[in-house]
Order: sequence, then C-alpha cells, then structure tokens
Amino acid sequence: MWIWQQPEWPNFRWQEEKLLPRLRYLQQQRGILLGRASISDNTDTQTLNTLLANILSSSAIEDERVNAESVRSSLARRLGVSLEQPYPVSERSEGLATMMMDAITQRDTPLTFERLCQWHQWLFPSSEWTIKRLNVGGLRGEEPMQVVSGRIDRPTVHFEAPPRDGLELQLDEFIRWFNHSHNEVQLDPLLRAAICHLWFVTLHPFDDGNGRITRALTDLALAQADSQSIRLYAMSSSILTRRADYYRILQETQRGDLDITAWILWFLDVLNDSLEEALASVTRIQNKAKFWLIHHNAQLNAEQNRVLNRLLDGGEQGFEDGISASQYQKVAKVSKATATRHLTELLEKGCLEKLPGGGRSTRYQIKL
Repeated sequence: MWIWQQPEWPNFRWQEEKLLPRLRYLQQQRGILLGRASISDNTDTQTLNTLLANILSSSAIEDERVNAESVRSSLARRLGVSLEQPYPVSERSEGLATMMMDAITQRDTPLTFERLCQWHQWLFPSSEWTIKRLNVGGLRGEEPMQVVSGRIDRPTVHFEAPPRDGLELQLDEFIRWFNHSHNEVQLDPLLRAAICHLWFVTLHPFDDGNGRITRALTDLALAQADSQSIRLYAMSSSILTRRADYYRILQETQRGDLDITAWILWFLDVLNDSLEEALASVTRIQNKAKFWLIHHNAQLNAEQNRVLNRLLDGGEQGFEDGISASQYQKVAKVSKATATRHLTELLEKGCLEKLPGGGRSTRYQIKL
C-alpha cells in the first residue's frame, strides 16, 4: 500500500515532541546567518553563487546536465550582477533562472495550476529536443507513473504515483492547502516546507521534472518563511550530497503510513547542513575581507596573492589542511626555490603561520 492509498490521505501526522527542539534550533541558525550576512559587502555575489548552486544541484539530483556558465549569466542579468566574462545564454538556462527567481521573489503570488505549468514549460523549452515525448505544460498521461530500476523483464518498482484519474482534484487540494497554510500561524513554516516537498513529489503530476519542481516549490515555501535567508543557502546542494539517502527516505515514507515524522526529521537535518555551510561561507568571506584590510600594504607579488586568495576562499580547492611547499609551487607555478622564498616572506609578514610538524611535511595556513 502506497501512502496515497491510505484512507485518510493526505492528513499527515507527526510527533511534535521530536520536532520542536530541531525547529527551534533551525530558527536560531537562520537568525545567526542573517545577522552575519547583514555585515557582509558581498551579498549580490553570494546570492548569485547560492542560486546557481541550487539550480545545478537540483538538476544533478536527477542526472540532468546543465551548462553552469550559461545559467550563471542568466541569473546575473536578473540579479543585476556584472560578470567579467559573460557567457552566452540559452532558452534552457533562461528558463531555469526564471523559475528560480519566480520561486524566491514572487513569494506573495498565490500558487496556481497555471503557475506550475509555466514552471514546467520553463524546464522544458520548446527548442530542446528530448528522447521521450513530454506533455509540456500539462499533466501526465493515462499510463501509470512509476519509478523503477533493474531489468526490463523484472523491474523493481520503487514508487507508483496516484492514478491519472482524479489527479486534478488531488492537485487542487494541494494548491489550496499551500495557499491557505501560508498564513496558518500554528504551522511552523519549516515544517510546512517539509510537508510541501513530500506531498507534491508523491503526486508526481507531470511526465518529467517533478523532482525539480518539487524542490522549487520547497524554495518558494522557504522564501515565504523568510525572504532573506533563502538567498544565502542552497538546500538542493545538501540534498545532492545525500542523494542515495534522499531516495531511501522518500521510498520508505511513500510506502508507510501517514506518520511522516521520520521524513520531517531528515528534511530538517538537511536544512541544517545547508545553513551550516552558508554560515561557513559567510565567515570565510568576512575573514577574507578582514585579512586584506590588515595586509593591504604588504607589497605581495601576484603569485603570493593568488595562493593566499585560494586559501582564504576555502572549499574543496582551499587546502583545508594547510598548503605545503610543493603544493605552493604547483598553484603559483614557480620553482621550488621560489616557492620556499615566497613562503618565508609570507611568514615574516604575518600572512601565514606554520602548522605542527616539520621537514617535508611542513604545512602553512592563513594567520587570522
């Protein structure tokens, strides 16, 4: 029995005593994020990078390839951000950017069936060829909507959506709930976002793109909860890092009863990951600004500046465990002797400090 076959569907239940501590903590985290971001001078670029990461990650969850630079250009134009090297846009990148901006900026516009269909059209522009013929901008066809894997002759059915007959009524019920619950003071807005995500992806109303539209709806619900912080974190990025777990919890919930506590807890944990990553990013930006304010007269060469900025930016390419002389040599593209001399100068000027250890294993990190 699928969850939508339960007699009381879609009257979800949850155990508040398990959720309330996490909900309170997340509200506190969002407040801290907004407070730190408010003193940052790089908010437009932060917003651009966050929205770009959200779009790329949401597509990657579904194994959809997107031209990142094209989407960046489409987003930058809508945000009024100037790019040093703008990349040509496409109808697809324009559609993805428009859907994202509609979700986070038109938060007070009521959700309608027509709006959902417009999102679907933006996802699948008429100029784009697809192997599977889709009913773009309309509900799926009469054939059963199943998520399957395995052999063609013996497929494993992970999920089956509600039948086409009656889908309009079910979708109307969801839309009414979404619009009404926006102003329901007794329903926590983060809890509402979790319910929205599960409910819509379970309905699976379109031929394709249901996951991406589900996550855009989740962004809309989160934007309605807080119009500012949603621009600073990318929840789809955190879902992507837990992709296998995402499909597992959805499958378990969609095969279960109407108590969706486990799903909500998982959703809140992923949201917390997103907020923590955003907080770390804002902190790195502020530390970078503070660092260069202190060392603006240090008279460093271009290679030293390049390495320091990479260390300050952090992330996957930021040498979180510090940088060695040989790594400095590769990044700066200098000789071994020059790398050693540069590092010595950076130590003397207080830009770097040595980490514990010595000899060839000596590593250096930013001195904050």
